[in-house]
Amino acid sequence: MKNTALTDVHIALGAKMVPFAGYNMPVQYEGVNIEHETVRSGVGVFDVSHMGEFLVKGPNALALIQKVCSNDASKLTDGKAQYSCFPNEEGGIVDDLIVYRIKEEEYLLVVNASNIEKDWEWISKHNDAGAELVNISDDFSLLAIQGPKTSEVIQELTSVDLNAIKFYNFEVGDFAGIDNVIISATGYTGSGGFEIYCHNEHAKQIWDKLMELDIKPIGLAARDTLRLEMGYCLYGNDIDDTTSPLEAGLGWITKFTKDFINSEALKKQKEHGPERKLIAFELTERGIPRQGYDIVDGNGKKLGEVTSGTMSPSLGKGIGLGYVPVIFSEEGSNINIQIRKNAVPAKVVKLPFYKNK
Repeated sequence: MKNTALTDVHIALGAKMVPFAGYNMPVQYEGVNIEHETVRSGVGVFDVSHMGEFLVKGPNALALIQKVCSNDASKLTDGKAQYSCFPNEEGGIVDDLIVYRIKEEEYLLVVNASNIEKDWEWISKHNDAGAELVNISDDFSLLAIQGPKTSEVIQELTSVDLNAIKFYNFEVGDFAGIDNVIISATGYTGSGGFEIYCHNEHAKQIWDKLMELDIKPIGLAARDTLRLEMGYCLYGNDIDDTTSPLEAGLGWITKFTKDFINSEALKKQKEHGPERKLIAFELTERGIPRQGYDIVDGNGKKLGEVTSGTMSPSLGKGIGLGYVPVIFSEEGSNINIQIRKNAVPAKVVKLPFYKNK
């Protein structure tokens, strides 16, 4: 199992450590609900250094990104980021990712930890344009400082005006005494904040400065409940090699203004409409939906499966995502979640589950 630059720090803090995507990662410190609320109402920090980072450089960098990504990276300018996915040749998704334009002819791709090797092979295989590729995943750490109070709490650590960085924009500047750090207004919680990319040798200095500001460490369990309340897809649960971006509600990152891998087939799917869709649902009675539970109709006939589910700490009710035939995907549709012997009633709702007050 791999460690991040901060693994020993998490152990010293008493974190519960679990294997995740080949890494020894902190799943929780004080408890999921407490950590969840810390991020929703204040500020917390996640060590997500297990994520993968690839540099794509040279005159053909953009051509390669346009070929392998569903979104239109030609719209990016320096200092802007874009959510995207790698479509495969069968209509599914190799991975979802964020594309950062560092400067002309230099991009940073941030991919999921569990898919680093697979993504690297995929992008390398399709690099007939001869772009320069560098896998820097093992050299970089990533800290996600998240919550509505993030800017005011961490502003003293940088000369960069954090309030001037718009959502999905970033600056390269000083942070916690370290130069050339990427400060990105991105995150996976829906409560605002920044993601900090730095070299491994600087991770502890930055972490210690955050601890001096009394920022609480947050584990992966709360990261999961936070992202689910926003309806953000998790690779391996809600999207994978068998789910199309159109089925998953990711049509907004699937741009047919250019050609990309499998774009013709996806264009046809858009014209005809997918046969199933990823829905969000709330239980209307007590219960906790879990991944793998059956979604059934009023007669007990299986419609699909829960891809992600939890008891929402913010809402105090069971929430989840799952694929169902399009006829059952309309907002307000009644479905049931098979929880052991009980078919618990649920209603299809619009995302996000959690609305910022």
